[in-house]
Amino acid sequence: MKKILTFITILITVVLLSITPVFAETQPVLEEKEVLESDNATKLSQMKEETGGKLEQYTEKYGGSKAYGITAMILDTIRIYSIPFCFVGIAIGAIYQYIIGIRRLDIRDRGFNLIIAFVTILVISQVLPLVFAIVTRGWVL
Repeated sequence: MKKILTFITILITVVLLSITPVFAETQPVLEEKEVLESDNATKLSQMKEETGGKLEQYTEKYGGSKAYGITAMILDTIRIYSIPFCFVGIAIGAIYQYIIGIRRLDIRDRGFNLIIAFVTILVISQVLPLVFAIVTRGWVL
C-alpha cells in the first residue's frame, strides 16, 4: 500500500510541476481568428486529399477494387497504431503482474492475462495485413 501511495504522490507532483500557466488576451483580434479558421480549412482539405490519394493507391494496388482498397488502408492504419497501444497495455500488465501482484495472486494472474491479450492483439494486427495481401494478390516474388 505504501508503494502505491508513494507512486501516486510522485505522479501528482510531476504533473503539478509540469503544468504551465496560460494567459489569455482580454480582446481577441478578429483578423487572427479568420486567418486561423482559413488555415484549419486548408489543413482539413489537405488531409482529405492525402487520404483520397492513399485510397486511390491502395485501390490500384489491389486490382481496382474499392472494397479491397478500403480494407487494405484500414488494416495498414490498424497495423501502425497498434504498436504503441499494445506496448502501453503490456506495460500495464507488467505493472499488475510484477509490482502490484507480489502480494495478491489474483492481481498477478490479471497482469499475466493482460500481457498475453496485448501480445496476441499485437501479433494479429501485425500479421493480418500480410495475410490479406497474400489472399487477395497471391504470393508474388
